[in-house]
Formats: sequence, C-alpha cells, structure tokens
Amino acid sequence: MPDDLARGERIMAAELADPPEESVTAAIDRVRSSVDALLAAFIDAHPAPVADPELAEGHRLLKEFVVKGGKRIRPLLCYWGARGAGGTDDAATVAAGAALELYHAGLLIHDDIMDGSELRRGRPTLHRSLARPTKHPVAEPFGHCAAVLLGVLTQAWADELLGAANPAVRALFNQMRGEVIAGQYLDVQTHLGPSVDRALTVIRFKTAKYTVERPLQIGGALAGAPRALLESYSRFGLPMGEAFQLRDDILGVFGDPGITGKPVTDDLREGKATVLIALAFAEATGSALHLLRTWHGNPDLDDARAADLRQVIVDSRALTRVESMIDGRVRTGLEELRTCAIDEDAREALTLMAGQLTHRLA
Repeated sequence: MPDDLARGERIMAAELADPPEESVTAAIDRVRSSVDALLAAFIDAHPAPVADPELAEGHRLLKEFVVKGGKRIRPLLCYWGARGAGGTDDAATVAAGAALELYHAGLLIHDDIMDGSELRRGRPTLHRSLARPTKHPVAEPFGHCAAVLLGVLTQAWADELLGAANPAVRALFNQMRGEVIAGQYLDVQTHLGPSVDRALTVIRFKTAKYTVERPLQIGGALAGAPRALLESYSRFGLPMGEAFQLRDDILGVFGDPGITGKPVTDDLREGKATVLIALAFAEATGSALHLLRTWHGNPDLDDARAADLRQVIVDSRALTRVESMIDGRVRTGLEELRTCAIDEDAREALTLMAGQLTHRLA
C-alpha cells in the first residue's frame, strides 16, 4: 500500500475511535474530517502515471476540487444509514462515503461543463481552471476535454475505493449511477420546455435518490440492514431529497452569490426547467408570460432582465408554492423518521441534517 494512503488510513482510524457519549454534532464533524483525510490520502496515493507537467497540474487541480469545499452530505448520510442499522464498522462506512464523494465530484465536473458554469463553490470551475489557448479555430477547448477526462477518473477511483463491498452495497451503488445519469439526461432536455411533472421526475432521479435515498441505503446495506429499514430510508430519503433540490432551485434564482458561490443569473440564462420556472410559466399571463418566453434561456439575459424574471416568479406565486412543497415534503420525511426502527443517535442526526438540507442559504 502506498505510504500516503496508509498514513491517511491511520489518521482515519485514530479519528474514528468513537469516544463514549459522543454528541451527534461531534460525530458529524469527526466523520466529515475523516472523509476529507481519506480523500486527500487516496488522491496522493494515485499520482499521474506520466511525468508530464500539464497532467500533474491537472491532478493538483482535481485534488483541490475534491478535497476543498463540499458539504459531504452523501458520506454523512451513508454513515448515519449504517449507524441507524446498528453498524459499528466506521472505517468501511467512511470509505464507502468517500467513494460516493469521488463519484459526485465527477458528476459535478461534467455538470459544470454541460451548464457552461464559470463558478463552483465560489471558485472557478475545473474546466475553466484547466483552460488553455488554442490555435485551431474549431478545436474543442482543452479545458473542457481535460475536465471530462478527470471527471471520468474520479468515478473510476470511486469504484476502486468502494473495493470489495458486499453485493447489496454494490447493487445499490450501481443502481444509483444509472438513476442519476437518467435524471441528468432528462435535465438537459431544455428544448422540451418547462413542465412541472417532468421537473419533479428530474429532481427525484437526479437529486433525491442520488443525494439522500441511496447513500442512506448503502450505509444500511453495509451494516446488514433488514429490508424494512431500507424501505423506511426510502420513505424518508425521497421527500427529503426532493425538498433539498427544490431549495437548491430557489437559491439558484434568489440566493446570495456571496454565500452560494454561484451567480443568480446562471439558471435563468441557461433555461433550467425547474419546478419553480414551470410553475411560473403555468401561472403567468400577458406581459409577464411574454417576458418569461423572451428571456428565460436567453444567453443575452442581463441583471436587469433577471430581476424582472424574479418578479414574475414572485407575482405568479411560484415561489410561494415551491416553499409550500418543501415544507410538505419535510413533514412527510420527518414523520417517517419519527416512527421507523433506527438507532436513536441516527434519528437525531438525520433530523438535524433534514433541517440543514432543506432550510439553508447555500
């Protein structure tokens, strides 16, 4: 085993020495730092196999992208999914969570390319950081091509880090990958126009299953959770994941860029067919509807027109309705959490995380 990875696993083992009476918030902080340490050590143990300075720089930027920033939502849910089922093998759970985070990094890299995003977490996106001038007028930008490759690399690393997981874990991981790709495929179909039903399908597969349901179930499967508990995780995870994405859609239009790290015009300029936008299109009439049709998805959208679109969204009551949808899904998820048979610390942690996921500013 390479020295860096061995050192990272020793650090992780020390941090995972679970003290008695550890609070839920302390456990969350401990797991998050353990995942960070393992990710950094894993990437250090996988340097570029070719002595090329550009490739080495790509690996450096990739490590920075993976290790710096991110809420570690999926690893934490994986951990508490295992704890909820009585799991005690924290090292295996953290490793699975880190694998989820590597896979997620690849999706984010590719998503930023598809969306043409300039910023991620307040810093330049990976394809922008990798950009190089080209003399060929029709050549694909190097940054885009290099970022695609590095995104694929992180997803291959996720498979490696998941290792010899039990068949139930591997099956859930494979199912999750197919679901999120299907959701992303539906999401890029902006030529079909806004539709509430289609937008809800997108958030279920692109976000709810991928971000909450499957990580919980993967953690549960690591701990040998019975089918009934995995089904409870689904009944909690799907509405909570949908609420998470609905909040994200609101922040993408009404958030504070200084907190979210992304401009609030991007989603409107790109023509994101979110539930928020679909509801606005369904309710707006006259000049307001004309404004939506003219400027939503228009690459020339400026800040003034974006402000006009926000007002249309407010006046159509789309914002109010999405807030109500969030509240209803949170109530549904928490009711399942209150009644399902899980470890009490896990119940407390998941209740805390539910609030953090759905009532956040970034």
